[in-house]
Amino acid sequence: MGYAVVLGEALVDLLDAEYDGQPVYRQAIGGGPLNVAVAVARLGGDVEFVGSLGDDALAERIRAFLTEAGVGLTGAVTVPAPTALAVATFAGPEPDFRFYGEPRSYALLTADDLSVPLIEGAQVLYCGSIVLLHPPVLAAARRAWSIAGALRVFDPNVRTRLLDGPAALAVLREVVAEFAASAHLVKLSTADAAVLYPGEPVEGVAAYLRELGAGTVVVTLGADGALVAAADDVVRVPAPKVGAVDATGAGDSVMGALIAELLAAGEPVDPVGWRDRVAFALRVAGLVCESPGGATAMPTRAAVTARFPG
Repeated sequence: MGYAVVLGEALVDLLDAEYDGQPVYRQAIGGGPLNVAVAVARLGGDVEFVGSLGDDALAERIRAFLTEAGVGLTGAVTVPAPTALAVATFAGPEPDFRFYGEPRSYALLTADDLSVPLIEGAQVLYCGSIVLLHPPVLAAARRAWSIAGALRVFDPNVRTRLLDGPAALAVLREVVAEFAASAHLVKLSTADAAVLYPGEPVEGVAAYLRELGAGTVVVTLGADGALVAAADDVVRVPAPKVGAVDATGAGDSVMGALIAELLAAGEPVDPVGWRDRVAFALRVAGLVCESPGGATAMPTRAAVTARFPG
């Protein structure tokens, strides 16, 4: 079994919480791609995180957390910046993130920082998320995408707070189209789809991305499961019933589970294979939702099997 490379951001989340009757923020290591990398590792996959990390104590905690989780850091670089913070509040089903820290520690990776042999040797390459809003990291992602001989997976992971008006959204839409056009797999949420293609049903969004060239498109639908568009087959896969307490990282766990399955068994040969993979990924996400936190909630295969036997 080969390894995956996950290129993107790592940061620290400050999550809305309560302690002794007072509102507080609970610190959690996060970032969508970091969550993805941890999910892959916990599910038994070999994975390397590629991104820029700050030079402070918080960055050391991130490094220690990733190392403990079994995520490789060969492609991670240290930059002279404090670790970026994402403050999350929960007013609806999706957390609302506001980002703090200048320069953004996660946005300083450049194309020259890439280890070409690391990228070339990967079986799966993940790119996406908020780093693509920053030209230096976008250039690095483009270079990695172009040299990878791997299965390429993409997740826009849109954060509307970081989009400065219609022009920024238009640029992001172009970037999404660019990466989707040569992706083996695109995963996005209904929230992503609503921002990128307002008013378009998820089936239409999936069809559009496949017309661009994406091999398979998975749209997560929260408690309703996911839509899977593979070949000419478009189906909805139901989510398991769970006692959800925190959905942070659930979408990232779906992506991580799909990458772990690609590492373990390669690309499915037919739509049924994709449906089975997505059903497994939704079980992983269900277990994540039953625990507080994002990266810390990523389960092992044994835990998934124990929670959802059969």
